Amino acid sequence: MEKTIYKLFLGKPKESWYELTEKERDSLQIRMDDALKKVGGKRIILCASAWSSERWSVFGVEEFPDIEAVQKLSLALHELEVWKYFENDSFLGIKF
Repeated sequence: MEKTIYKLFLGKPKESWYELTEKERDSLQIRMDDALKKVGGKRIILCASAWSSERWSVFGVEEFPDIEAVQKLSLALHELEVWKYFENDSFLGIKF
């Protein structure tokens, strides 16, 4: 049985994101990307959607080797306090 987990995420920056300097935003994005790689995940696609959605500015899909990797990323993102800066929703799934 395949263990690969896919995560669809929808996001929108909060006001606190815009209060960061460009350097701070870049740094946080790099640390988020590093956390994803560290757990063995990879981003399949990241899309700008503000032009077509009033609720979500971005969406993307990430792939993980197993559920443990998803959980480890969640903990790492919590440690980075990304929830201060983004409103989001996500869905996990496996290949149909």
